[in-house]
Amino acid sequence: MGEKGTSYVFAVSGIKNSGKTTLITRVLPILARHGIRTAVIKHDGHDFEADVPGTDSYRHFQAGAYGTAVFSGEKYMVVKRQKQTSEEELMNLFPEADLILLEGFKDSFYPKIEVIRRGNSGKSVCREGLWAVATDLLPEELPDIDAPLLNLNAPEEIAAFLMDAMSMERPRTASSGPALPRRSGSDGTAGPD
Repeated sequence: MGEKGTSYVFAVSGIKNSGKTTLITRVLPILARHGIRTAVIKHDGHDFEADVPGTDSYRHFQAGAYGTAVFSGEKYMVVKRQKQTSEEELMNLFPEADLILLEGFKDSFYPKIEVIRRGNSGKSVCREGLWAVATDLLPEELPDIDAPLLNLNAPEEIAAFLMDAMSMERPRTASSGPALPRRSGSDGTAGPD
């Protein structure tokens, strides 16, 4: 789709346990069927275990290696200790991606689909860049939302929304206003939620 290193960037935001991961995993196969190479970057506010206990690379890391890498004929994994890693650095690991989905990042400037799910949340927590809300609530239950409401239980609809956004023929930089930004090697972006 796009030129190498110029992925479209979109955040899937919402409060904890709103269903962001579930939504992303339901949309990914649809995007893949349409030939859209999608990478996902998630910010974790806590430390996380990056490798499986018992593997050689886990043991190397636990023994004091500041970084480890494992690769095969089709994939690789790198675990590296580094403070202040940004999503921009991680985006650069996916130069061939057509679309990069950021999970979280509700306080960033990135264009967002916010997940608002019955019994979990009832109002928007995104301060800017809200392009749509994926929800199972009725429009009258979200009177303060000034963005399209997408059916949370219809991943095809949400994938179509993303593909439509990617097809817009307008400038796609972080500072270009309402158009969907594209990441490039020198493009500045905002931090996680």
